[in-house]
Amino acid sequence: IQPAAVSYLYYADRIYQLPLAVVGSAVGVVLLPEFVRALRGHGEAAAIETQNRCIEYALLLTLPATAALLAIPDPIVTVLYQRGAFDAVASFATSWALIAYTLGLPAYVLAKALTPAFYAREDTATPFRFAVISLGVNIVLSVSLFQFMNYAGIALATALASWLNVAMLSRRLHRRGQFKIDAQLARNVPRALLCSLVMGAVLRGGAWLLAEPLAGHVVVKITALSILVGGGIALFFALALATGAVGAAELKRILRRV
Repeated sequence: IQPAAVSYLYYADRIYQLPLAVVGSAVGVVLLPEFVRALRGHGEAAAIETQNRCIEYALLLTLPATAALLAIPDPIVTVLYQRGAFDAVASFATSWALIAYTLGLPAYVLAKALTPAFYAREDTATPFRFAVISLGVNIVLSVSLFQFMNYAGIALATALASWLNVAMLSRRLHRRGQFKIDAQLARNVPRALLCSLVMGAVLRGGAWLLAEPLAGHVVVKITALSILVGGGIALFFALALATGAVGAAELKRILRRV
């Protein structure tokens, strides 16, 4: 193992935790009381509708963050961390860890969107059991992938285990008749994904064009990265509105909740 591998994983974790905290925490806080109200007031149909909208809104915010972290990990890590003993080698290594973690970012948020469906129905055992299974798989995968990918294998194992958790949660809800993907979710998520991919490609090109300022003085680097990220956010939501992935009124409501 590389001597500084723990640091690479730690610093990468700090970055991907930002969108997870902003979106995931908002989802967890908002969804549970809405689920309880829907179940008590209108029954399963209303609860399933609430679940679909929550997943839709969560992915609308998570997919562009995922695309951005995958498209420009190097500039993000370099601007945030590269100074003093944290050199270019450390930035490069941390970027790989960030990529591996980011592959699981949508899964982390989806798990937070699915778990309240169990809690609202007074079932805390099932998500706990699935979490334990995912933890066990994470450990096995970490040991296995570490042999081939070093520290990045540990981050990738975490991402894969999170997707397993989402698969188990969604499958159990579906089998109980408590979750079904509706037409709006099936229509809008692919559109949001497409917008995210376009935004990611533009960010990658923008990072290439801004390579010199991104490698300059710290103030210049921060300004260049801010322009890049701000432009990416604006582009994504413009594309989302243009493609119908989200409506203007819905977008305002989502942003008020986050």
